[in-house]
Amino acid sequence: MIRVAVVGVNNIGKIHCQYYAHHPDTILVAVCDLMEDRMREACQTYGVKGYTQLEALLDKEDIDMVCVATGGEEKGSHHYAPVMTAIAAGKDVLVEKPISNRIKEARAMVRAAAAEGVRFGCNLNHRFTPAAAKGKELIERNLLGAPLFLNMRLTIDNKADFTEWFHMRALHPHSIDVMRYLFGDIKRVQSFMTKAPGRHTWSTASVNMEFANGAVGHLTGSYDMSMLHPIEWCEAAGSEGRFVIDNVYESICFYPHKSSETTVMRNPIFGGLQGFNDTFGRRIGRFIQQIKENAAPDDIEGSGMEALAAQEVIEAAIRSHQSGSIAVEVPNYAGAAQ
Repeated sequence: MIRVAVVGVNNIGKIHCQYYAHHPDTILVAVCDLMEDRMREACQTYGVKGYTQLEALLDKEDIDMVCVATGGEEKGSHHYAPVMTAIAAGKDVLVEKPISNRIKEARAMVRAAAAEGVRFGCNLNHRFTPAAAKGKELIERNLLGAPLFLNMRLTIDNKADFTEWFHMRALHPHSIDVMRYLFGDIKRVQSFMTKAPGRHTWSTASVNMEFANGAVGHLTGSYDMSMLHPIEWCEAAGSEGRFVIDNVYESICFYPHKSSETTVMRNPIFGGLQGFNDTFGRRIGRFIQQIKENAAPDDIEGSGMEALAAQEVIEAAIRSHQSGSIAVEVPNYAGAAQ
């Protein structure tokens, strides 16, 4: 059994706790939160020990894996300290996205995990769906042919307006990771952003991309859309065919260029997801499975390295918008995409 501690037990942390408490291969041993009331509520709900300091938890409890579900500015500024503490203690770590809203801290976490030889994953749950897996399979079977273009749209309603870059850094680790999962490394970006009336954050963005494999891509993202409609759409095309993934996991349609036949696979027929929160279970379950299999740190799917690579694209897009540059180079993370 894998013994787990969860750091940060607010809304997302509670979802993690539920899965570790009920997964057949894990034991939720302890929780940690700087806010005592949250910590005590989680202790009572799950019948586990609670701490306000991770160092004390790791000193007193036998832990195999630490889940960091803290938040902070742009949903990521509180990740660095607990992740580094857990890595230094030699524990496998799964961190919420974004890996960090501060790119230097994200780089430092990835370097530390590599140096310590621990497994380091990120909750990039949008890639862990049957639809995304089927799209990846179509690409690997060369049914799309030579990659040509990839279009992505991720739009939700989020009225929070904390910083100028809140929308980009908090939301688009998901969209960019899915794009990299399907087509690999991104070399260059060019971005344009706008603010909805009365907003401080650049709440809607358009990002053009050039992939290392020669394909081109586009991302449209927004915090200004209704949640009553599908939030995510992805279209990948090559010289032999294209596919469309609708609303994260609901369906995938494959359109071969040389045939009028269309292959349609719909949830739950090929996935069985009952709702969006099930994507958390699939991602968490895969990390647990890889720990059980004693996977090498470099083989972790949805790794900290991949989360960093997505964050580098976000930072390049921000620089493009700030400078008005036609194209901004993205640091090379060749081999990070699985």
